[in-house]
Amino acid sequence: MNLASATRRQFLHWTTLGGAGFFLGCQRTAVNARRLSPNEKLNIGVVGVAHRGGSNLGGVALENIVALCDVDDNFLQAAAAKFPRAQTYNDFRRMLDRPDLDAVVCSTADHTHAVVSMLALQGGRHLYCEKPLTRTVSECRRVREAARRGKLVTQMGTQIHAGTNYRRVVELIQGGVIGPVAEVHVWASVKYGGMDRPAETPPVPPGLHYDLWLGPVAERPYHPEYLPTKWRNWWAFGGGGLGDFGCHYMDLPHWALGLHDCSSVEVVDGPPLHPETVPPWLVLRYGYPARGAQPPVKLMWYHGGKQPELLASVLPEEKASAKQGAKQKTPWQSGVLFVGTKGMLLADYGRHVLLPQQQFAGFDAPKPSIPDSVGHHQEWITACKTGGTTTCNFDYSGALTEAVLLGNVAYRAGQKLEWDPKKLRAGNCPAADEFIQHQYRKGWTL
Repeated sequence: MNLASATRRQFLHWTTLGGAGFFLGCQRTAVNARRLSPNEKLNIGVVGVAHRGGSNLGGVALENIVALCDVDDNFLQAAAAKFPRAQTYNDFRRMLDRPDLDAVVCSTADHTHAVVSMLALQGGRHLYCEKPLTRTVSECRRVREAARRGKLVTQMGTQIHAGTNYRRVVELIQGGVIGPVAEVHVWASVKYGGMDRPAETPPVPPGLHYDLWLGPVAERPYHPEYLPTKWRNWWAFGGGGLGDFGCHYMDLPHWALGLHDCSSVEVVDGPPLHPETVPPWLVLRYGYPARGAQPPVKLMWYHGGKQPELLASVLPEEKASAKQGAKQKTPWQSGVLFVGTKGMLLADYGRHVLLPQQQFAGFDAPKPSIPDSVGHHQEWITACKTGGTTTCNFDYSGALTEAVLLGNVAYRAGQKLEWDPKKLRAGNCPAADEFIQHQYRKGWTL
């Protein structure tokens, strides 16, 4: 049921319950997603309205923002001042009781992505969710399947995918400019983790609904080392550097090479495992099977300042300036290096170069064949209205997320994983199940 078919009495009853703070339960009755014309506006509810949530809210701001939800009253009030007609909530479950929502944007911490997403999808709402899609592999698979069953429009928040640079790289790789690619290196400079769990138990700040922020995670005392911005340091809430940037940088080889489910993942190097906090640096090796005529792929991941040894020898040189004197190597603190049989391609978010440079001197890039994006959020909005699709729908981005998450599973399990995507398990490593499957505290479920 959407608002157009609700009586005024039903609408007033429903908003009064939400405002009074009654718990309305976890079961939802699915509604059929509306098909709108491009000129109509979606009724959108937004869960998480600050930081990445604030950016995503801005990305959908021209639609009808009818509901805002955040566990921090200060963030919620600031967002409500920009959207005064929106109803405000602390508990996303109450927000999702609204009968008028067409779509939901989820920008919470990783550990609550799945519970928000599943409830939205089960209610028949289109969904935009920040990356990574979930915190665990099992959650990711459940969310992917729910989106597929409901035939709902989904988009994961890998915003760089909508840029023109990634499109030009994909065209070059798929056009065979550097030949078949069997090796790719992916690295990000970001660092998280490397500390012990805090022992202090400071009071919860006024206006913060900390138990709602914990959601399905086991109870632990509040500490500012967890929220609002430091949760990626901890296994309980996020996945560190790999969880944060893996979906952005591994997106490019997944797209360009048509990668889907990995077949193996192992740790090449890393610090000793800490039970609470993520590794500040890590080097992983992923294996992907052949795809038709394309060869199997070895994908190397590095973060925390680690980079491929090959990079130093292939870096392009900057033109010398009067101040610099001699030519200097261009820094690529994060990036992707494709190694083909005919050459290499080095890329990051906004630039790319074919290597060795002298080999490709005078090279004329082919005419662009992948259309420019209308914008990552706008792709989703348009598809919600018209029944179309998106470039980072959960079929594509779910497989990407599962690969990213499996890197952390291999690290925590301490063993190479021989991955069976159909059975959702590593047959050679039963110990990995502990980190593949989600485990929720009492009262929370998918």
